[in-house]
Amino acid sequence: MVKLSVNINKIATLRNSRGGNYPDLLKVASDVQDFGADGITIHPRPDERHIRYKDAKMLPRVISTEYNIEGNPIPEFLDLVKKIRPTQVTLVPDAHDAITSNSGWDTIKNQDFLKDVIGELKALNIRTSIFVDPIEKIISGAKETGSDRIELFTEKYAKDYFLDPKKAIKPYILAAEEANRLGIGINAGHDLSLENIEYFTDNIPDLLEVSIGHAIICESIYLGLENVIPMYLNLLK
Repeated sequence: MVKLSVNINKIATLRNSRGGNYPDLLKVASDVQDFGADGITIHPRPDERHIRYKDAKMLPRVISTEYNIEGNPIPEFLDLVKKIRPTQVTLVPDAHDAITSNSGWDTIKNQDFLKDVIGELKALNIRTSIFVDPIEKIISGAKETGSDRIELFTEKYAKDYFLDPKKAIKPYILAAEEANRLGIGINAGHDLSLENIEYFTDNIPDLLEVSIGHAIICESIYLGLENVIPMYLNLLK
């Protein structure tokens, strides 16, 4: 079975919008695991606009599954993950002002840099993954860095899925086949949802893990409103 790691960034965004501690990020992380998730993912950013570094340090108290921390390996981020030592660190080349991740690493151009970072993390027994576009030479470059896994950036697949699913999935199949040939593990994430996840997992050979956040929270709002509104009406009678 492909593992599901739930990204809880959006829970932190909601909490931060009003101050205080509601919703309680630690309780949500605990509940998500109780509901069956295989792991928790966070992506702290330098401006701490959603997940704060303090959150990252507190979450191990409630994580009983796998803990995946994503981010750009700037010094502050590396110091954070070296102290926490999560199950996995996913390296993402996002700019400081990026709203969300928008591209994968050029693992050829940045190979020496990535190799050094990955070496430091693996020395602490932290599993590593590199966020990449589905390009075969980029997958080969990721293997040369010493990374344990890649995470396929699935935004383009999600955008093109409804136009032509076979065409949308093709580069991801080729990338996965190359990763399997090289012996590097495969994760995936970004804009995967209830609408497109089944087709993706059915067609990607030896997919290990998906991390999903935005879609899960949005879908939970829609699927939950039908239950919560009658609960309020019942109490107001």
